Order: sequence, then structure tokens, then C-alpha cells
Amino acid sequence: MKNGMIIAGNMLVDALKDVDVYPEHSKLTTIRRVRRALGGLVCNCAVDLARLDRELPITVVGAIGDDDNGRLIREVMGRYPNISLDRVKVTGQTSFTDAMCDIANRTRTFFTFRGASGELVPSDFDFSELPGDILHIGYMLLLDGLDAPDPEFGTAMARVLASAQAAGKLTSVDLVSEESDRYAAIVPPALRYVDFCVINELEAERITGIKIALPGGFLDHGAAYKALDALRAMGVRRWAVIHSRNESAGSDGKGYASVPSIDIPREIIAGTTGAGDAF
Repeated sequence: MKNGMIIAGNMLVDALKDVDVYPEHSKLTTIRRVRRALGGLVCNCAVDLARLDRELPITVVGAIGDDDNGRLIREVMGRYPNISLDRVKVTGQTSFTDAMCDIANRTRTFFTFRGASGELVPSDFDFSELPGDILHIGYMLLLDGLDAPDPEFGTAMARVLASAQAAGKLTSVDLVSEESDRYAAIVPPALRYVDFCVINELEAERITGIKIALPGGFLDHGAAYKALDALRAMGVRRWAVIHSRNESAGSDGKGYASVPSIDIPREIIAGTTGAGDAF
């Protein structure tokens, strides 16, 4: 990847709140700790890659507001000289997510404000001058401007991905887990122009309609392989990958692979926010 990567999509700040227990409707709980951290696909993936390889050129395409959260994003990402923020547009209010971290049950509940990231549109991508060999973009279902219908490609996201491939770039996508029926309308048009699709088991189930998750974070291998076949049939060209808590599975069209997760002691895990992006 001599020209590096383009990382595009959601840029936001996570407001993390540790609570005794997530309360029932209209009940009260106590917040024990509050902190802020960068979140969203762009911030997570760009910083991860910049830390792994300080020589890798990373071009960011996204949108943030001229506000405290936007300045925090610029300050933190600006610590990495190989991340270029020149193509980050300033508009509206920076996206943010309130993450309620249940101390008792070790679960998280998210309340997200789409904000500026929802204003990203195809005209923000000029692949004739965007450096990078791979475009990694997401999250579908959280980018209103790119999730919007397109008369030619199905969605605006599909238009962006098609343009990237036409410019000779490989494409990679991620999406978000949500309780909705929007998957069938928004995701398949984009997959026609995707080289790498890396998603979790819940997202794979909602896209394909195939039940693959087993209790404890494991995968039903036979069902997972059928879901991988379905993703490739929708257009994924190189690798379709499904990751879960305890293992992952993938297909390149020639065969299947299943790999268990690394068994990391719980006491040294700082947190699991952004685990999918790290994967």
C-alpha cells in the first residue's frame, strides 16, 4: 500500500458513563465515572492504523463541527503526522454518542447523535485526487447523506464505492448494529461495489436473514458459511468476514476459514468499545 489508505465516514466523540446498573424505564441509577474518547469508524481505524505503522499514509474524509468535540477530534488525531485531516469538512455539530456502561452486567447501551457525519455526501469524494490504495468506509445505517437513495446506484454509498473502484481503489465497508428493517434497502446496493466486507454476526443475520449466532458468542459454522455465500452473491468480490466475540469466519470464494478469538484475560481488557473497528 505505497499510497496508503482512505478512511471515511463517521467521526464522533464518545461520552462514556459508568453506571451502577442500566435502569428500567423511569428509574434512576448512579453515574460513577465520566470520560470522553474519540469514536466512530474514522477515528478508531485511522488512529489504530497510525499507531501500528507510523509510515502508512492515512487520508481521512469526514465531517465535524466547529465545537469542543470537533476540536478534540482534531487535537487527538493531529498527534499522528501520518494522518491527513485536510479533507475533513466543517459543518453542523460534531456527532457524539452517550455510552452507558453497566458496571454490574458489563454491558453497554448507546444513544447516538448523528450530527455532522450525516452530512457527508458523494461530492465530498474526488477519487481523482484522493491518495490511497484502499477506501475503508462506514458505518452504513448511520450516514444519512450516504444512506440516501440514488436513482442510478441504489444508494449514495454505492455511488461512492463504485467511483472508488472505477479509480482503481479497493473498497472495504463496515456497518452498525441497529434494531431496524433498513438493512435490506441500504446494504445490498453497496455490496455490489465492495471488495472486503467485515461485519459482526448480528449484522450478517440482518442482511442475509440467516440465523448464525449461537449462545456464548460462537457461530453455527454451517449457517455462517451460507451467510458468507449470500454476502458474496450480493457482490462482495474478495473477502466476506463475520466476526463474533469468540470466533470469526470468512470466505474468499475459494473456501472458508474459521478462527477462534485470542483468549485475553478479562482483567487486562481495558474495554471493548471499538472492538469491531480494531478487528
